[in-house]
Amino acid sequence: MLKGESAHCEARKEEIINACIELYKNLSFKDITIKDIAEYTTFSRPSIYNYFETKEEIFLAVFQKEYEHWKKDLDKIAKKKEKISVKQFANKLSKTLENRPMLLKLLSMNLYDMEEHSRLERLTEFKKAYGSSIEALENALKRAFNLSKAQCDNFIYAFMPFMFGIYHYAFVTKKRNIAMMKAGVDFKEQSIDQLVTKLVVKLLENK
Repeated sequence: MLKGESAHCEARKEEIINACIELYKNLSFKDITIKDIAEYTTFSRPSIYNYFETKEEIFLAVFQKEYEHWKKDLDKIAKKKEKISVKQFANKLSKTLENRPMLLKLLSMNLYDMEEHSRLERLTEFKKAYGSSIEALENALKRAFNLSKAQCDNFIYAFMPFMFGIYHYAFVTKKRNIAMMKAGVDFKEQSIDQLVTKLVVKLLENK
């Protein structure tokens, strides 16, 4: 593929991804169709299939972009040379996720469908971005606290699964809040910062 053709292809893919992002701000995953996405682009629905075979592949590309942005934020933490306390690190890490509500939303709702209905090569591209974010988090931990590989692994295997639940606690719908009250469930909505900081401090103070 010629350089110009490659740039054109990437620009088309980016337009499709951005259209999906805009729709996802107001619609649910199940309600968005490729037809809807096409209406937000400058080209036809059949053209989208030249770049993505399914709606899930488009969402997986959105997800990949979110991990790439998160990695950049984590890299900024790792580049800081001054000494940092556990609480300061926890606050900085929580800020990186406050900046990525779509990452948390995708994690909590639609990961299985996206992975199952995407081609292996698309899934592999996504996993590379995911893996890079884990490496960035590990580098930030090592730079801040000089942790061993085993200590970093202990943190990561507790923190990464925890991320799947953040969105549901930090973004509570009115309907769900009413249902919780009617069910008599004691529930207190918390911010991303409150949720992340508590866990990170607990994990690192016991390292």
